Amino acid sequence: MTRVCTAVVQQLRIHPLKSAQGITLERVRLGATGCEWDRRWMVIRPDGAFLTQRTTPALARIAVTLTREGLRLECGSRPALTLPLAEAGASREVRIWKDVCAGLDQGDEAADWVSGVLGEPVRIVRSPDTPLRRANPTYAGAHPAPITFVDGFPLLMCNQASLDALNARLGAVLPMDRFRPNLVLGGLEPFAEDRIETLHIGPVRLRLVKPCTRCVIPSHDQRTGLLDIDPMPVLRAFRYNAALRGVTFGVNAVIEAGCGESIERGAECRCALQPA
Repeated sequence: MTRVCTAVVQQLRIHPLKSAQGITLERVRLGATGCEWDRRWMVIRPDGAFLTQRTTPALARIAVTLTREGLRLECGSRPALTLPLAEAGASREVRIWKDVCAGLDQGDEAADWVSGVLGEPVRIVRSPDTPLRRANPTYAGAHPAPITFVDGFPLLMCNQASLDALNARLGAVLPMDRFRPNLVLGGLEPFAEDRIETLHIGPVRLRLVKPCTRCVIPSHDQRTGLLDIDPMPVLRAFRYNAALRGVTFGVNAVIEAGCGESIERGAECRCALQPA
């Protein structure tokens, strides 16, 4: 029988430029694609293939700030670059995993700036305000879940107690930003997220649809891009999912209700859990 428990929103984070540094917020607004401004911009190679820290860890050196003027990008002593928030740019085809979708090219100045940071010719694209890309219906269900430049789903939720349990096994203190979640919950048992069906946060209802399989990114320092503590060997020992053929940490979610509403840090959550 499903039981209900309570948790608290401990942290809210967005990552406007895919694989660059994130922003911690006190409040986030939910849109149809997830958190407002999350993964709206992305770096691509000239052939349209997306770049992340998996192959280009120097992306972690790019700090981002949302201002009234736009998305401000900074890296070391370079002059900052500001990208407009408004939907603009020539449409071009981009590739994220097996998905082919549209991106809006942010121009030569942006391309020159990020190429200088990464040391190779690349460009920045923005997601259209109404993207045609959709989350995998095998997990998201029959109701289409639109997505921007995320890996696969509108939201990623992590559990602070699960990180604490992992750190105890590691004998180290790995920060939560290594796992790049949007929503971090406190007050749950370790890995209780594996059994959560739905989350209610005020008028917002989220459905947890798929464990998140992890890659090399959690082993990178999220300020420098340098390799640091690698949690994968420890995670693999107790978090390998045979069905997904990967190590899991955190859970992907879709929005069932509450588009246009906001979630605040410190808000109470009601979690519907499957039996252990």
